[in-house]
Amino acid sequence: MKKITLSALIFIVGISLFAQESEIKRNELKINMSNLIGFKWFDVSYERLLNEESSIGVGTLFSLDNESEGLDEYRTFSITPYYRQFFSSKYAEGFFVEAFTMLHSGTNYDYIYDPYVNQDETESKYTDFAVGISVGGKWVTKRGFVAEVYAGIGRDLLNQSDIEVVGRGGVSIGYRFQ
Repeated sequence: MKKITLSALIFIVGISLFAQESEIKRNELKINMSNLIGFKWFDVSYERLLNEESSIGVGTLFSLDNESEGLDEYRTFSITPYYRQFFSSKYAEGFFVEAFTMLHSGTNYDYIYDPYVNQDETESKYTDFAVGISVGGKWVTKRGFVAEVYAGIGRDLLNQSDIEVVGRGGVSIGYRFQ
């Protein structure tokens, strides 16, 4: 009888541990609202939680308005893979440090000024590659709503664009799911 009871107990504990493992939501889909509102960029990202302390992800940015001005105004597209390390007792949330790479493209505008001739403008397309680091915080509700704030900076390595430094950051909202 003791063997049957012990076997049943081990079976029940095993099933409950397996059920808890499958309940962990490991995928996130987010949109960067500050980039959409402030710069007219559609910036969406997917993140996969590796464990309670780390995740990998990729963000994709498209410019919705070629006439916008401001910070990094010449970028029209970027794809940004990243790795995050979390420093919290909660599962993949709280303060994090992120390492990222960014493949980005856009348009360079060169202005030629001659006092005897009208000002002339030339434009050229570019594609560049940057590496950088970000810091931020992430909060997740019990039902999976995600909010995060982050900021970072990266350095262009190919010197193809007029800018040498790229920015990464914003306020994102999204959903964590299975």
